[in-house]
Amino acid sequence: MVDFGLKPDDGVVIVDHGSRVDASNLALLEVADLFRASLDHPIVLPAHMELAEPSIADAVAQCAAMGAKRIVMVPFFLLPGRHWRKDIPQLTADACKEVGNLPFLVTSPLGVAQGVVDVLAGRMQSCLRLAELDQAGCELCGPESGCWKHDKALG
Repeated sequence: MVDFGLKPDDGVVIVDHGSRVDASNLALLEVADLFRASLDHPIVLPAHMELAEPSIADAVAQCAAMGAKRIVMVPFFLLPGRHWRKDIPQLTADACKEVGNLPFLVTSPLGVAQGVVDVLAGRMQSCLRLAELDQAGCELCGPESGCWKHDKALG
């Protein structure tokens, strides 16, 4: 087992922007489940910065109720923009104050990394292969909205 540096009483929150599209919000639940299993850590919860529930405040409160003594906020964001620099830290600070002034940290976003490039290249390869075979979309896009269908709709 890899030592990720977590303490047993750390609460981990995977946070994304939040969406009006239910499928997007539900996908974060899957990410949190995969993250929890990979870490083998009991307190890993999803949260949305806005537009959907659970909110950052809800997730932090649930972590505290589960015994967390520190919050590790893990943004599911690609690059370090305003949400990462300002909004998420402020929302986390406010939420941590509400549950006894828990200490917290906000990790870096995905950023520029070979793993990110590998995922992008894999998605591209998959979509190009499906387009070449004139098949429906992958497990991410779904059969009704495959990536390759967009060019057919335009002309």
